[in-house]
Amino acid sequence: MDKIIINGQKSLSGEVNISTAKNAVLPIMVASILTDDEVIINKAPMLEDVYVLGKILRSLNVDVIIDKETGKILIDNNYNMGIEANGNLVRKMRASSLLMGPILAKKGRFRISLPGGCNIGTRPIDLHLKGLTALGADINIGHGYVEARTKGLIGSKIYLDYPSVGATENIMMASVLAKGDTIIENAAEEPEIEDLADFLIAMGAKIYGAGTDRIIVSGVNYLTGVEYTPIYDRIEAGTFMIAAAITHSKIKINGINESNLKPVIAKLAEAGVMMEIEGESIIVDGRDTLLPVDIKTLPYPGFPTDMQSQMMSLLSTIKGTSIITETIFENRFMCVAELKRMGSNIKIEGRTATIQGVENLTGAEVRATDLRAGAALILAALAAKGESVISGVKHIDRGYVEIEKKLQGLGVDIRREMES
Repeated sequence: MDKIIINGQKSLSGEVNISTAKNAVLPIMVASILTDDEVIINKAPMLEDVYVLGKILRSLNVDVIIDKETGKILIDNNYNMGIEANGNLVRKMRASSLLMGPILAKKGRFRISLPGGCNIGTRPIDLHLKGLTALGADINIGHGYVEARTKGLIGSKIYLDYPSVGATENIMMASVLAKGDTIIENAAEEPEIEDLADFLIAMGAKIYGAGTDRIIVSGVNYLTGVEYTPIYDRIEAGTFMIAAAITHSKIKINGINESNLKPVIAKLAEAGVMMEIEGESIIVDGRDTLLPVDIKTLPYPGFPTDMQSQMMSLLSTIKGTSIITETIFENRFMCVAELKRMGSNIKIEGRTATIQGVENLTGAEVRATDLRAGAALILAALAAKGESVISGVKHIDRGYVEIEKKLQGLGVDIRREMES
């Protein structure tokens, strides 16, 4: 297992290039099986989840070629797709639940193990199944798997009790080949939803309203192959924005969409971080005195839960009291115990964290418990006095492409070593 070692309190400078979004690429890879033609995905992030999903698709007899040098992925369904993916692989990642809609739409039935993923809280698939049932699926659950059949999917009006990203994606993918119109109300509005819709539209789907809380899908008979480049990773961009702030540095971040980053930009501006947008780049200047802020995570366009842990690290270094309220995942505060090892003053009560900024964090040996907690520990280590050793790096590698190399390019004293 790898560990990351950081000597903190170094000033950052220069530029960093943001990768495309894992949370956009994974559903796009899954949606590729909706056509029998070849699909090409450009500039995909070379992350463990991408490799695992490639293996999952291959276990369905789908041809998948991933070029690690160029980031290009070629997917060819080639008429031979199965209905059940390898259960051991499926249990490794939450995104494998997105297989349900496309396989059902193409094959009329599926059987899938209950998926896994980061241990940040309960993420049930009941809304996915509710949507598929409304489209005409007969679903059974038991012994660690979900099984479904349909005599043909029919468009329906579906109201989601919660704006679930995964459920919205699954229903949208299933309904593109259903007969008639499907209306998804209280749909998730995340940029990755809109990107998936753009991909499906490029394949010939008829989708209206993606990016709003009401999506209309008019079913078509078939989809065609396409070459597509996904959106930039707004969470990686936000993480590097905080890296500039927490080190009181000025850097340029290339590969952003200002609209997708509005909640993060607004909170950092409230904290006193100076920012300047230049097309698809942002210059972030955290050299002024920063101020405490309060944050409440909410579904998009609210403040993203995936940025909450990173903000907690920043707020730990800002004089004064900040409050974070987490409304999405009940276990998203798992990084707190590790941040306390570095000197953070954080008190948890239910889903609320009260952060009292300290003058200095101190390097320590800490462990990443999940993807975003790992990012938070890296950020804290950038600001900490002395050396920090971060283990559990496998979690970080699920969401950040070569993060240590990108930080090295900004002047960070960081290296990766094998744990003894």
